[in-house]
Amino acid sequence: MNKKGEPTVNPKHVKVGLSERGLYAGLNPPVTLASKAVVALLVIYAAAFPDHAVSALGQLNSLLLATFNSYYIYAVALFLIFCLFCALSPFGKIRLGKDDERPEFSFFAWFSMMFSAGMGIGLMFYSIGEPLYHFQTNPELIQTGTEGATSAAVSSAMRYTFLHWGLHAWGVYVAAGLAMAYFAYPKGLPLTIRSTLLPLFGKRLNGPLGHVVDILAVVATTLGIATSVGAGVTQLVSGTEYIFGIGGLVDAEGVPSPVAIITALLVIMVLATISAVTGVKRGVNWLSQINMYLSFGLLGFFLLAGSTAYGFGLFGESLLDYGANLIPLTFNVWDATTDLGQWQTGWTILYWAWWIAFAPFVGLFLARISKGRTIREFVFGCVIVPSLMCFLWMSMLGGTGLDLELNGPAKGAIIAAVGSDIGSVLFVTIGMLDSGLLGGIVSIACGILIITYLVTSADSGVLVLNTIMAGGNSEPDTRHRIIWGTILTLVVGSLLLAGGLGAIQKAMIIGALPFSLVMVLMCISMTKSLFQSRREGQSPMAVEKA
Repeated sequence: MNKKGEPTVNPKHVKVGLSERGLYAGLNPPVTLASKAVVALLVIYAAAFPDHAVSALGQLNSLLLATFNSYYIYAVALFLIFCLFCALSPFGKIRLGKDDERPEFSFFAWFSMMFSAGMGIGLMFYSIGEPLYHFQTNPELIQTGTEGATSAAVSSAMRYTFLHWGLHAWGVYVAAGLAMAYFAYPKGLPLTIRSTLLPLFGKRLNGPLGHVVDILAVVATTLGIATSVGAGVTQLVSGTEYIFGIGGLVDAEGVPSPVAIITALLVIMVLATISAVTGVKRGVNWLSQINMYLSFGLLGFFLLAGSTAYGFGLFGESLLDYGANLIPLTFNVWDATTDLGQWQTGWTILYWAWWIAFAPFVGLFLARISKGRTIREFVFGCVIVPSLMCFLWMSMLGGTGLDLELNGPAKGAIIAAVGSDIGSVLFVTIGMLDSGLLGGIVSIACGILIITYLVTSADSGVLVLNTIMAGGNSEPDTRHRIIWGTILTLVVGSLLLAGGLGAIQKAMIIGALPFSLVMVLMCISMTKSLFQSRREGQSPMAVEKA
């Protein structure tokens, strides 16, 4: 109740403004049209002026990273602290739904969808390549002058790998998802980005301000998904060339040919659009569980044929080392003009921007599948558990690559693959473990897993993009799922052909910056709501005044 004795629960405070007829029935026309216009301009620019586009994106990207590198570090630290506060405080008991409501999905289905959407294809691409890259150079080696590619470099290599794939990454996702789930389920507001800012801006969200918030989310999401799909397509082409010995698919610098890019991309996006049309409970859910079974199969192969004892030992040691260094890893900022700063910009800041760009997509998706769980369960289930899974994955696969280089037959071959074509590293490593029939079967299974992870990421992204534009409706019109599947295909294809994966990453970092500001406001808004409800003695089901 407010001072006048009036109830403060009023979901009508947020009006997304959906069209009732025509092609855009059920969608917000300003958000939909403006988002399409921004993305279309980017596609046309990249396709018509590829060299100029790559140059301009590179210059703007460098300027933003040099200017906002410390901001990215502290913003991601804020998101992680916010998640831990919500889980560990008494607010952690709040249920994201009605008091007696229980989760819609089993824990395995929930975890499978969460993991597939959030990390799947990235882990396939970087699981061995990243530890082997940091094995050669990382901030500790730069600071101490320790020689790279030696046993002394292993500990710091895994420390920075864990940093990029652990608590901070999932904290970014959960900060966005938790705010959306909190305002959508206990508060009864539309499941969309603008709803999370109601305590700060009130009814002003019903107009241009709310539209801008949702447009930023759509653009950031589009570029974030494009980055993952671009990485996956690159790895799929590299894997196809390696497995089947088809020459000409990838050049000497690891760049896929235009024909290979277009062919792989069309296959992925057609499958993704078909899956998106079937919805969350069928296509996304089924594919996610297939992903997990195949992932466990790949992990099992490395447990049997890889450096199992070395990997488990590395997992334990790296986990302790990561925990001991968590605070300096979280807050260290280096001058962008120094070697340390350039390393941090090229790796940590790139990752933080990637996770932020993915946050509206993964966050809304996590909110969509987490109704009925408590805040504490949401945070621990979506931060701690998947982080441990990522750490184990990196330790077993990356650890096998490190062991093969230090004590096995690699003799620099895996390191060479990291430098020339990082997408092929997983397949090169599998070939070293078993060059016979089993290795061939596992490599083909990896290709299938890359496809299913790509399809899951893309179809989940298409559903989320439409959910944002539909004001929280998670089952938008089939036509618009097809339209945005096509748009996403054009974005990935145009940027890959213009400047490779690097061009997509640069565009993604640029698009992530404005949405990161929205995320900071989301954390402030939810914190205000939690404390206001507590002061007024309201139940979690109450919404504060606009």
